[in-house]
Amino acid sequence: MNTTRYRVALHEAIAAARCAGAVMRRNLNATKQVNQTANHDIKLELDVRCQRLIERRLGRSFPDIAVLGEEGSSGAAHAAERWVIDPIDGTVNYAHGIPHACVCIALQVRSRAAAARVDGGYATVVGVIYDPFQDELWSAVTGDRARLNGKPIHVSRRARLGEAVAAMGYGKGERVTTAALQLFSRLSNRTRKVRNMGSAGIALAYVSGGRFDAYLETGISLWDIAAGGFIIERAGGKFWRERVAGEHVYRMIASNGRLHRPLAALGACQSRQ
Repeated sequence: MNTTRYRVALHEAIAAARCAGAVMRRNLNATKQVNQTANHDIKLELDVRCQRLIERRLGRSFPDIAVLGEEGSSGAAHAAERWVIDPIDGTVNYAHGIPHACVCIALQVRSRAAAARVDGGYATVVGVIYDPFQDELWSAVTGDRARLNGKPIHVSRRARLGEAVAAMGYGKGERVTTAALQLFSRLSNRTRKVRNMGSAGIALAYVSGGRFDAYLETGISLWDIAAGGFIIERAGGKFWRERVAGEHVYRMIASNGRLHRPLAALGACQSRQ
């Protein structure tokens, strides 16, 4: 792909995200069909419906690009390009009628760059996050600045951890949750506030525009963070992640960059950078 095609991909990803967002908006207060439940998670029929809608829209212009999605994957495992899709990020919020959820779409391409090794040889070149309830759309494409509803954005400039508002997620399994709660205890004593909003995509988007100063997770899936991490980087921030046990699972620190070292020093990661 070249730069022109990346911009076409961005346009199509935005259109697909808005289509799925419209479905989410219409069904926020409707009775929802639950396909699967777990201790800390819910899978809805609407998750599957929205991913299929996104795939159909993207497939019109890019029929040969593989898909890695929370609700299923298609195409070659090591394809030259892949869409990374979370059709409803914040499903538990959404299932309970809480209007804090979003659509996350990223385009990744095979790359030999050292930075791509952490994602199995893929680099993100397009990122889109759409919150249909606030009608806020964050986007980024390689070579350009990150944007919110078309306007350039930048991460915060806070350099003191004590003045920072950070977000955290607590994962789904016992091991991940235990590690997250230990980190939360350390973090909450050193920051102004720690928030758990229930949507990784929106938390990352908020970091990109300076609403949050950082977002941390001890175990989260690639489709939750691929778009948002890239948008943060294009907004001048830092997106550190490392693979952990599980398929496409990471621990991560996303921040304005200035706060990465003090966050890492809390034991959020053993940074190799």
